[in-house]
Amino acid sequence: MVTKEKIKEIAFETGADLFGLANVDRFAEAPKGFHPKDIYSKTETVIAFAIKLPSETLFANNPVPFTHVNTLAMQKMDMISYDISTKLDKVGLKNVLIPTDDPYLSWNEKEQEGRAILSLRHVAFLAGLGKLGRNNLLINKDYGNMIQIGALLTDQEFNSDPLVDYDVCPPNCRICLDNCPQNALTGETVIQKACRPLSNYTTEKGYTIKKCFECRKRCPRTLGFRNN
Repeated sequence: MVTKEKIKEIAFETGADLFGLANVDRFAEAPKGFHPKDIYSKTETVIAFAIKLPSETLFANNPVPFTHVNTLAMQKMDMISYDISTKLDKVGLKNVLIPTDDPYLSWNEKEQEGRAILSLRHVAFLAGLGKLGRNNLLINKDYGNMIQIGALLTDQEFNSDPLVDYDVCPPNCRICLDNCPQNALTGETVIQKACRPLSNYTTEKGYTIKKCFECRKRCPRTLGFRNN
């Protein structure tokens, strides 16, 4: 039987900066159709991991550098997920890889609302990697919100890692809500129809640019707790 320590060793050797496990029992409140078992009926544990993004591009005056970093981070995480998956397969741990972003099947054209097959933000929270802030981003005490998340589903049962025991948003903080130019944040979710015109802005040449990421940049916990 493959141990948790072996999975963690493989994850970090492959390039992950954060790692945690969430037993499928923790997903009792997942929406119908978006539960781990809806993807892979044999799921007993969700393996979560994340990488840190380089931070300073977030503060560039032009949105192209952060857009590029974000794209590369998604590509890198998908490759890390693939490498972890294949290494675990070789040592006998069955697993199903979850994409770090696209593609997804759920799409509401009227509301311009898409939903991933599994919410990786919630996976990471349930695996103890951080907690969701009012900006709807996962925030980790060391790396802030500058992380990209990946996950695998496995049929082997493990105990969950502890949930984080720290609060990520300062009391009564509304910086992200008050500075969203689209008023797309409610404190609990993102109104995607309002957010998409800037977060997925299309140039005249057809490039997709993340023209706005104020909720990420202005957050007091953007870089974690070490600078606060």
